[in-house]
Amino acid sequence: MSPTPFARTDVQALHDALVTTGGSPGGIVVCGTSTGQRHTITAGVVAPECGDAPPTEHTAYDAASLTKVIATWPLIGRALDTGLLDLDTPIDTHLAPIAGDAPGADATIRRLLTHTSGLRAETRLDRYRGNPTPLAELLCREPLDEPPGRHRYLNRGFILLGLALTHVHRRSLHELATELWTDLGMPHTTYGPVARGPNVAPTEQRLAGAPRIWGGVHDDNAALLGGVAGHAGAFTTAADLAGYAEHLLDPEHPLHTWLTTSRTPHAPVEPGLDRGLAWLVADDGHMLYHHGWTGTSLYLAPTIGRYITICTNAVYHGPPSPRLAPLRTLARKTLTIT
Repeated sequence: MSPTPFARTDVQALHDALVTTGGSPGGIVVCGTSTGQRHTITAGVVAPECGDAPPTEHTAYDAASLTKVIATWPLIGRALDTGLLDLDTPIDTHLAPIAGDAPGADATIRRLLTHTSGLRAETRLDRYRGNPTPLAELLCREPLDEPPGRHRYLNRGFILLGLALTHVHRRSLHELATELWTDLGMPHTTYGPVARGPNVAPTEQRLAGAPRIWGGVHDDNAALLGGVAGHAGAFTTAADLAGYAEHLLDPEHPLHTWLTTSRTPHAPVEPGLDRGLAWLVADDGHMLYHHGWTGTSLYLAPTIGRYITICTNAVYHGPPSPRLAPLRTLARKTLTIT
């Protein structure tokens, strides 16, 4: 079982500390294996608005950028298997025709998945309000920040991937993702917005005296897209993430082959860390992981068949990354040493 009893104690202690120091109202961590063993670590409450009850495996959290690897990435894998997409063809091959100069249209799906496309890092869809031009064309027409090749994490590439999936399937991203999550046995994972309730974790209060975001999508660009986008917008639960991880780690599951392909390093991020296809890849490909800005993470160790999921709403107290760093670092180290 992963992690070891000693490491479990450390995870509980850091999780508790995150709550007691005001880093997050609460959260839930699941440590598990590909064979279905799970150890659940809970801390705090869903949020003060939700009463004194602790979160459970079925509490819904805004996944934020974890959407990239629980929605867009597996859907890309499926589309590659059926020949609807090709990793090394330009994205405009899989979109409606784009008129005029469009530097971003030459980015391949591989470049978009690995964040090496050179597209503009800043994404402000609010600037397109009222523009009748299709969104994919607007994104592709903007000049590149730099030539393709260097890793720069950005959202617009995954927005384009979501639009490409919609185009080649002639179906909405919401429909495609819902079908995927149903097939994977993830009944509580959905695109937002979702109804407010005690089992839905609120996120951020952006204006003093204004209502807190609760059930609405936290990411501004995803919210402008109705809550449904390739880069963000999904809500999920610890139980669904655990089940998803177990599928990915199962050598007999169709997505396991796509995971194996995706763990090949494509671009250096920092010493000891590379970008694979969507996922961050560490320890010479023996670990993959991804984070969500709101306070979520998913760690996979395919060679030993173990995983850790983190679901928190740490963004409740503002930008969460520094406060989450100790717990996230321990999660990575735990899977590395076991």
